[in-house]
Parts: sequence; C-alpha cells; structure tokens
Amino acid sequence: MNDRVIAAILMIIMVLNFFDVLTDISLGVPAWHIFSESLIVIVSGIGAIFLIKDIYAKSSNVAKLKNELMISDDKLKNISTEMINARTQYAEVIHSQFERWGLTKSEQEVAMLLLKGLSFKEISGLRNTKEKTVRQQASLIYSKASVQGRHELAAWFLEDFMVTN
Repeated sequence: MNDRVIAAILMIIMVLNFFDVLTDISLGVPAWHIFSESLIVIVSGIGAIFLIKDIYAKSSNVAKLKNELMISDDKLKNISTEMINARTQYAEVIHSQFERWGLTKSEQEVAMLLLKGLSFKEISGLRNTKEKTVRQQASLIYSKASVQGRHELAAWFLEDFMVTN
C-alpha cells in the first residue's frame, strides 16, 4: 500500500478513536476501556507522524537524486561527444594498422568483430558465411599480424593504453 494512504488511514483511526474516547468518558465507561482506546489514539498518531516524516525524507531524497541525475546527464553528454571523437580516432588507428598488415576488406571486418569479442559462430551469422570460413580468415589475420590468437590480437591494440607503474 502507498505510504500516504497508510498515513491517512492512521490519522483517521486516531481522530475517530479520539472522539470515541471523549464519548466514552461522557458515558462513564470503565477506565481500562478508555485507557486502551487512548493507547490506540496515541500509537496511531505516533505511527502517522513517523510515516509522514519518512515520506518527507524520501521525497527530499528523490528530489536530490533527480537533481544529481540531471547533473550527471549533462556531464555524460559532454563525455559522450568526447568519447565519440576518441572512438572515431581509435577506429581509424585500427583500420590503418589493418592496412599495414595487408588485411583484405573481408579480413578487416572479421578482425574488427574479433576485437569486439564476437565468437566465430556469431561472426559467421552476421556475415552470412560458414563458421569454417571465419576460422580460416581469423587464422590468416593472426598470421599477418604475427600474433597467436584473438587475445593477443586484442592485446596488441590495448597494450599502449595500459599504464604501468
């Protein structure tokens, strides 16, 4: 149930029981009955107060988080532009290296998909070729690049970005 509905219900219970206690006092109802209903008024009032404070705290927190999210979104827009530029430049560097290795257009496509982490099966599905063809192309790529496999191929491009102390 929604916290506001529960708080409203508790307030209604408190008010109705308060009037019931007043009526019971005027009718001369036993003290234990008045005490028990007074306890209901007090407990429901305290519960409503705590719930209202909690609702207020949550609302304030949500407003604060929304503000932080807007600030983060603005920062991401700036970073995204920088990342797009860096990605474009990096792709150019990769393709330039592919050219230096003498990779064919088809081998370049396979090599890029290998760098993205796709399996031979996924690459064959994307390129509408047999998995065996992709394996053969990968073997040629590794040979031309003088690397042992896909991990070494990826490491070749990432190595310069790794900072050593």
